[in-house]
Amino acid sequence: MQGDSIATNDTAGKPRAQPINRWLVIAVALVVLVGLGWGLLRLWNGPPRNADAPAAWDIPAAFDEERAFGYLARIVAFGPRPSGSEGMRRQQEYLTAHFTEAGAKVEMQEFEARHPETGERVVLGNLIARFRPDATKRYLLCAHYDTRPFPDRDPSNPRGVFVGANDGGSGTAALMEMAHHVASLPPEIGIDVVLFDGEEFVFDSQRDPYFLGSTYFARSYAARTANAEGAKPVDYTAGVLLDMVGDRELQLYYERNSWNYARDVTVGIWNTARRLGIDAFQPRIRHLVRDDHIPLNQIAQIPTTDLIDFDYPRPGFRHQSYWHTQEDTLDKCSGRSLTAVIYVVHTWLSTQAE
Repeated sequence: MQGDSIATNDTAGKPRAQPINRWLVIAVALVVLVGLGWGLLRLWNGPPRNADAPAAWDIPAAFDEERAFGYLARIVAFGPRPSGSEGMRRQQEYLTAHFTEAGAKVEMQEFEARHPETGERVVLGNLIARFRPDATKRYLLCAHYDTRPFPDRDPSNPRGVFVGANDGGSGTAALMEMAHHVASLPPEIGIDVVLFDGEEFVFDSQRDPYFLGSTYFARSYAARTANAEGAKPVDYTAGVLLDMVGDRELQLYYERNSWNYARDVTVGIWNTARRLGIDAFQPRIRHLVRDDHIPLNQIAQIPTTDLIDFDYPRPGFRHQSYWHTQEDTLDKCSGRSLTAVIYVVHTWLSTQAE
C-alpha cells in the first residue's frame, strides 16, 4: 500500500493498514491553523469588550452619569474648540462660571504662542480652579480642553470638522463632575483642577510643537518662589491627567511613561479600581503615550499618571480608530465611563489622607 497509513482494528481484532484520506488531513490542518490564528488575533487585540459590562459597575448615585454626560454635551455643542477660537472662548466662560459656582478660586494663566500657520500672535490660557487653597496636601487633576484644528487622521476628510467629544471634551467634563465631590474629600486634601490649552495646537504633526499649555504650566511651577509675604509655595503631592476617558467601551491600561515616572500613583489608582470592581482599569502596560503628563513629570517633577483609553473604541488593528477623526462625536461616549473614572480617582484621593 502506498502513502501514509495508520493502524486500526478490524472486526476480528487484528491490526490492518488503511490509507489516510489526504483531504481529511488537509481539513484538520486548516481547522487547527484557523483556531491558532483566531487565538493570536484575540491576543493581539487585547481582552474582549462587553458593551453591557459597565452596567455591572456599582457606582454610587452621587456620581451622576446623566449630569456628567450633560456637561460633555454642552461642551461639544460649542463646536470645534482649538486654541484662540470662538469656541474656546465660549467654553472658557462656561467653565469659569461652573467652577466658581462650585466654590473654586478660578484664574486664567495666560501665555502667548505663534500661530503655526500664519505666524500671528495668539493668546492661550490654562484655566486653573483651586479648591481649598489653604490645604497644604495638594493634588493636581488635569486635562486638555482644546481640540485639534482638524481631524487629520480621518480617512475621508482630514480637513473636516473635529468636535473632539472624547479627545478634549471627556477629561474636561469629568473634572466638572469632580467639582461636586471635592467637599466629601478629607479636609486636609486640596485640589487644583488645571485645564491645559494648546495641547495640540497642531496643523502639521511633523512641524508644530505639542503640549504648549502643560509645558508653560510646568515651567512656571518649577520656577515658583515664595510670595511677597514670604509664604512657601505649595508642592503638589501627585497629579492625575485625564485624556480620552469617555469611551463607551472604556478600557484603561497602564501607560508606559506613567509607569516609569509615577509608578506608585499609577498602581495606587488601578488597585483602587480593582477594589471597587471597576474592571475598565486593566493592570498591564499597553501603550507608550506622549501627553501633557510628560512636562509635568520631567520639568515640574510632579509624579503624574495618565488615564487614557488610547484604543478608541477598542483594541486591534482590524478596528477603525475614532482618534483624530470626524467620528469622535458625542454618541461614541458615555456618562457612565466618565463617572466610573471620577469615582475611582475620588476614592483614591480619599485614601491619601491616611
